[in-house]
Amino acid sequence: MAGSRRPRSSGRGDDDDGGQTQLKVGFVLLVGLSGGLIALQGDASPTVMGLATLGGVVAGGLLVWYLSWITG
Repeated sequence: MAGSRRPRSSGRGDDDDGGQTQLKVGFVLLVGLSGGLIALQGDASPTVMGLATLGGVVAGGLLVWYLSWITG
């Protein structure tokens, strides 16, 4: 029955399944936490550690946006 087959998705549509969203969030958190851990290793104050973590989260978000943009 050739008519009963479902078309395969290319994975590049507007449909963002849960797995892709989890991967994106995990990537942003990984980059953000790495900034905080580098600050911790350098004996930074808690304020600087928080700012480094926040900066890492922003950088990770920008990286995810850029990668999503170039893969279209």
